[in-house]
Amino acid sequence: SAQSLGMADDLILTAQAADGIAGTLVENGLNLNLAPVVDLNVNPDNPVIGKLERSFSADPAVVTRHAGEVVAVQRRRGVMSALKHFPGHGSSAGDSHQGFVDVTETWSEIELLPYQNLIGADLCDLVMTAHIYNARLDADYPATLSRPIITGLLREQLGFTGVVVTDDLQMGAIAQYYSYETAVIRTLDAGVDILLVANNLAYDPDVVPKTLDIVLSAIARGELDAQRIDESCSRIMALKGQYRLV
Repeated sequence: SAQSLGMADDLILTAQAADGIAGTLVENGLNLNLAPVVDLNVNPDNPVIGKLERSFSADPAVVTRHAGEVVAVQRRRGVMSALKHFPGHGSSAGDSHQGFVDVTETWSEIELLPYQNLIGADLCDLVMTAHIYNARLDADYPATLSRPIITGLLREQLGFTGVVVTDDLQMGAIAQYYSYETAVIRTLDAGVDILLVANNLAYDPDVVPKTLDIVLSAIARGELDAQRIDESCSRIMALKGQYRLV
């Protein structure tokens, strides 16, 4: 687990673990790993991070070192990495797979440090959003749907110009409170580039054409700007270019 690697604090062990995973991905034709987790282990009883040992440490320096090693190893294998879950899921007491998660009283700015450090060191290909709600950052929407968090905090304050991907939009924290159409539109307006739909919690064989229809209709109504979509396409193509995929 990430927690065991963080406790050992031996970058050689972390590199070996990351290389094993990256090698398996490459053998199976995959070039993107939605990892590493850079959430801080603020709450060890957190049902979706701490209890599952998904966090390297509560110390942002340890998380930065080990996550950076994972990204570097995966890059050498030609595998893209996604830091998650922005702006930090480690302090939560709830599981956003199941429903609404409010971290207003538990989250702190220290949870941004791994992102700040890795973005600054050019060790960040993608960032995955968290479906957590934090009234101090946005009183209206959870992070995935939040323009103040995605565009304001991640892009403008932390300076991230790369690709942002959502966590699964079918998870309870989103699906129980927003229609799929609202989630798609608000997410794109927030500044996200890739919509992730795992399509296993509520299987829909037509989810892709439905999503495209939602986007095109929103543009036609003036609810979404086509330039906003073009920006995402440019970021995605630039990332593919870095990995010689275009």
